[in-house]
Amino acid sequence: MFDKQIYVDRRLKLRKKVKSGIVLILGNTESPINYQGNTYNFRQDSNFLYFFGLDTPGLAGVIDIEEGTDCLYGDDFDIDDIIWMGPQPKLKDMGEKVGVLSTHPFRELSTTLNRAIRQGRKIHFLPPYRADNTLLLEKLLGINQTIIKTYSSIELIKAIVSLRSVKEPCEVEEIEKACSVGYKMHVTAMKMAKPGALEREIAGELEGIAHSFGYMTSFPTILSQHGETLHNHDHSLTLEEGRLLLVDAGAEGISHYASDFTRTFPVGGHFSQKQKDIYSIVLAANNKTAELAKPGVPYFNVHKAAARVIVEGLSALGIMKGNSDEAVENGAHALFMPHGLGHMMGLDVHDMEDLGEDFVGYDDEISRSEQFGTSSLRMARKLQKGFVLTNEPGIYFIPALIEKWKSEKINQAFINYDVLSSYLTFGGIRLEDDLLITDNGCRILGHRIPITPEEVEKTMNS
Repeated sequence: MFDKQIYVDRRLKLRKKVKSGIVLILGNTESPINYQGNTYNFRQDSNFLYFFGLDTPGLAGVIDIEEGTDCLYGDDFDIDDIIWMGPQPKLKDMGEKVGVLSTHPFRELSTTLNRAIRQGRKIHFLPPYRADNTLLLEKLLGINQTIIKTYSSIELIKAIVSLRSVKEPCEVEEIEKACSVGYKMHVTAMKMAKPGALEREIAGELEGIAHSFGYMTSFPTILSQHGETLHNHDHSLTLEEGRLLLVDAGAEGISHYASDFTRTFPVGGHFSQKQKDIYSIVLAANNKTAELAKPGVPYFNVHKAAARVIVEGLSALGIMKGNSDEAVENGAHALFMPHGLGHMMGLDVHDMEDLGEDFVGYDDEISRSEQFGTSSLRMARKLQKGFVLTNEPGIYFIPALIEKWKSEKINQAFINYDVLSSYLTFGGIRLEDDLLITDNGCRILGHRIPITPEEVEKTMNS
């Protein structure tokens, strides 16, 4: 939790962006695993954390635009709770920690909202992503759960995106802490990648590192020798000499700010020449992104520049052919990188995407492409100082996708399918850093995880 003035100032800034009415921000509740008393680790709603800072279930916040008041709704813990959980703070005391002086029992939230409805006031709320809050909004506002998201406030969504997109110094500091834990996780994975080791052993070790710092992983760890599967959460294989192991993992801090890194390295500690050739192309694309990312530059343009590096590199190996600009415009690169270059990051590892990906990554100037691959670009709009986002180009050899394109003669003017056939068992490579946009460029957050082939091999064999 930050100093209470941080939260007071954030709510004041929100008032200046929302014209009138009441802003309702629901916190999250406990979520059962398989019965009511056995719950997943509690994760507070990120927007509630941003404006109210309290990491406790069963709360809601109301920001009254016209009256200039903030109210916190929740219930004090009773003696039964205290027996199992120990002494707990009063709602009033929690409110004071974040600059909210008006606190009420949760049941009074309905009274407050009903009064606003009778007065004809606008109630701004965010699209719910959990079933319990969807049902709660139905009960509070009388809007059927099946259409509740269509009534969420676009004005509020845009206001919050504009605030949360630009990270405050205190937020960057927390992200850097998560990056330092992420560094330890990835270096450990490199050193454990010996033939005969189990993927699940390494994945478990990474999660243990995060927990040992009081953290959690910022998303389910992707760790696999089948790196061509973009989000591969299966950890069932035994490591084999010479295969590539792709590890996409990050830490989420006590404050819930996240890191997100990917490295790919050879089991046994030595790249083959074929692996090094492809790896070097991905590294060049990663470095090109860091070179180009700066305020005022659309990340869409940076994505296309990274794609051109990939096309040119693959053309040098004979896998692709033709004019690189034309290949990118036709989406030929997407056979090898069918995803976008990166996404925003902060309190969420994919920051604010619960509010709608197009609101976060696009705007009135840049709209989403419908082209395969490019349509998956989460972040495309112009960069601003204070943005934190990922830089994660990759090259993947996905047999099913290659076969589909080959049989349908897709982009055959740019792809040498005969040469490509020798790469069907290659796997995939992704290299991901976290970037902070600065005054006139960007910097990598945290100490950069070993990334050149020489650095990786040295780390693995040290």
